[in-house]
Amino acid sequence: MSNSYKKALWLEYFTVGYNLVEGVLSVLVGYMSGSVALVGFGLDSAIESTSGSILIWRLLKHGRVPKEHEERVERQAVRLVGISFLLLGSYVLYGAVSKLYYAQEPEPTLFGIGIAVASIIIMPLLARAKKRSAIEISSRALEADSRQTWICSILSAALIVGLGLNYLFGLWWADPVTAIIIAGFVFREAAHTFKTKQLCSC
Repeated sequence: MSNSYKKALWLEYFTVGYNLVEGVLSVLVGYMSGSVALVGFGLDSAIESTSGSILIWRLLKHGRVPKEHEERVERQAVRLVGISFLLLGSYVLYGAVSKLYYAQEPEPTLFGIGIAVASIIIMPLLARAKKRSAIEISSRALEADSRQTWICSILSAALIVGLGLNYLFGLWWADPVTAIIIAGFVFREAAHTFKTKQLCSC
């Protein structure tokens, strides 16, 4: 395996590992504080880790198995990931609307803001590195993956705004509104997955 492919693999290993840690922490802190936006952000990270793991599998199998076999396995995985995105988006949207309707106020969480800040710093750097690596190995899948990593930065920014408004000014409704925005991006990822039949990894 060339050094360029090894670099691409390590970038994906880091992506999956970081998203797993980020997802677990976000869900735990979100449940404890009642933040549906933070829970949705964490669940999205968990599903993106699954997508990233499949991309790792494809990179490891490059040149070792017939291309038709790689594409068949990915098509099957794409359907499952797309369905997972739809379920996640529905869950987050339902939770956010319920919070707004019943005026359930989440507790302000500084730790949740810290998670979002870390993500908004790391993700743009990771996206640029993936873009360069994709050009080196001429990988459209990795290039698409880099764009999805940029989207994660946008979600992180939205999360910071929602959690920040609640923490600093007590605007409890900012959290479920942010969750609705996150749900919109999740549905967008689901549509992209079904339409292009390619995996995306945040």
